Amino acid sequence: MSVAIRLRRKGQKNRPFYRIVVADSRKRRDGRFIEMIGTYDPLKKGDDNSLIDLAKVDAWIGKGAKASETVASIIRKARLAQPKA
Repeated sequence: MSVAIRLRRKGQKNRPFYRIVVADSRKRRDGRFIEMIGTYDPLKKGDDNSLIDLAKVDAWIGKGAKASETVASIIRKARLAQPKA
């Protein structure tokens, strides 16, 4: 089974809202998913338009999941915004 980390569209007409999910790549975009790991609101201004659990992302990528281009971009931005410890 090939697993993808991708966006799942929610919201109303002309007001999209996305959930970042881990799903079987053969399933439909808005179909069944394995786990929800974050959210993304493209209409919200600024850098705080997404919320993602980076620990879960790392775990799924470690298991072989592949992120879509958009989700990979969101992950990169989240890692840059993460405070250095």
